[in-house]
Amino acid sequence: MQIAMLVKTSEEIEKMRIAGRMAASVLEMIEPYVTSGISTGKLDRICHQFIIDELQAIPSTLNHHGFPASICTSLNHVVCHGIPSDNKILKTGDILNIDVTVKQDGFIGDTSKMFLVGAVQPYAQRLVEVTQECLYKAIRLVRPATYLGDIGHVIQHHAESQGYSVVREFGGHGIGREMWEEPHVLHYGKPNTGLQLQAGMTFTIEPMLNLGSKEVRLLGDGWTVVTKDHKLSAQWEHTILVTDSGCDVLTARKEELKSNKLI
Repeated sequence: MQIAMLVKTSEEIEKMRIAGRMAASVLEMIEPYVTSGISTGKLDRICHQFIIDELQAIPSTLNHHGFPASICTSLNHVVCHGIPSDNKILKTGDILNIDVTVKQDGFIGDTSKMFLVGAVQPYAQRLVEVTQECLYKAIRLVRPATYLGDIGHVIQHHAESQGYSVVREFGGHGIGREMWEEPHVLHYGKPNTGLQLQAGMTFTIEPMLNLGSKEVRLLGDGWTVVTKDHKLSAQWEHTILVTDSGCDVLTARKEELKSNKLI
């Protein structure tokens, strides 16, 4: 049985736009702080204060099913859901994913970005770049009548053509009043399969690519997911709205809009 995705009303979509812009602004704000010597715990506190005090919004990850922080910080071989810590100090050459979810007026915006700490190895930079390319290629397919399988296929094809593996256990998701709504959005698959999109749907696309094997494991904290072979992993995420003629990226950052990267 195919699981449906909620179609939002015009009023709900406007609230999603506001939440999306807020989530994007957190990533824009934190960028200057992502430098060698800072802890991921400090980054979490800066983001928390900004969301609460400046945006007057709610960090949705905090206490979500027990998650203990306001952002996720996934460093190097951490695939997703990394927990910020004062013991995790960034150093030159690291790659870091910061995942932000902001709730405002009952609706949620969800987005993540990869940050390069100083000069990184070319293979690490290329992994980050290809993962972002996968996201953009998928976004360009989003319009009414597109299938979720089309989105998964374009991500898988581009990733594997460049020599990377796609994480299977985690993917995108419907989003709105809840952070994780139905359906699960796979980052691999076959064209013309799965749910067919229609205007008013909102969901995330968040490809996770590994430098080595696609295999992952969950650490004992119950949240942190790492690559089994301890090779690097990268992820980018946006919240997407299906429109009558295409889509809007609700969490687009200013630098993306200025450079037309999303077109």
